[in-house]
Amino acid sequence: MGKIENLEAINGEGYQLTTLDKAVGLARANSMWPLPFATSCCGIEFMATMGSSYDLSRFGMERMSFSPRQADLLIVAGTISKKLGPVLKQVYEQMSEPKWVLSVGACASSGGIFDTYSVLQGIDRIIPVDVYVPGCPPRPEQIIDGVMKIHELVKTESLRRRYNDEYKHLMKNYNIELKNDE
Repeated sequence: MGKIENLEAINGEGYQLTTLDKAVGLARANSMWPLPFATSCCGIEFMATMGSSYDLSRFGMERMSFSPRQADLLIVAGTISKKLGPVLKQVYEQMSEPKWVLSVGACASSGGIFDTYSVLQGIDRIIPVDVYVPGCPPRPEQIIDGVMKIHELVKTESLRRRYNDEYKHLMKNYNIELKNDE
């Protein structure tokens, strides 16, 4: 039986001890269900990342979820217009906790080359973003690197982080109402 070397654990013959936070974090990180919100050229690069040459399913993400209620990772790739902003925010709000956001490409991160009245200058104006992937469009290797950074974040996140006052204040700044207040 293989031992998990990544966790701070006590390994013995036939047993392994660790904390609940680390075990749950490892399980969450290796079973992400991403929801792709892909537009324009970054969406094409994301599709290439899911293809057989790069195979994002190696990271436990072989099941794309096209329902926000079943997803825990929102991958926003491409240009988001101001008309599409409320739709994106609604999709984010429909996702259940815990949820993470990966912003792929210059357009999703900062509006890119489209400094116009109709393009949202970064999705972080309407929803919180956990990891940014730079590039116009980013290569599949960069997207995989962003996914790996999300995995590290998920592995090390405390089970109670989403219920602390700092997180509640962040959601309040984005005008997002938390459903499960304690």
